[in-house]
Amino acid sequence: QVQLVESGGGLVQPGGSLRLSCVASGFPDSSATLSWYRQVAGKEREFVALIQSNGAINYAGSAKGRFTISREIAENTAYLQVNSLKPEDTGVYYCNARRTGSNYWGQGTQVTVSS
Repeated sequence: QVQLVESGGGLVQPGGSLRLSCVASGFPDSSATLSWYRQVAGKEREFVALIQSNGAINYAGSAKGRFTISREIAENTAYLQVNSLKPEDTGVYYCNARRTGSNYWGQGTQVTVSS
């Protein structure tokens, strides 16, 4: 059974940083593409960044510069480093995994940016 578990969210002051983690389990190998999405207030869930099993990375235009995605293949874990956080970054951050046409979601981790 595939499971994605996010962690690392929380309350942070503007200008701060967070490192979100997504542990993927239940896959037969590490070929899944892992992605981060987020849903901020008043908006639909939006793509942030993805990392393929070969290390190829793609960012949403709005994510370039402050967001860094990485992956630990041996631990089947993806990370999202977010720097210079802004109040408008507040929302739920979701991990997504895609493999051979199947699509999986985690339950999300809440990020709140507030002073």
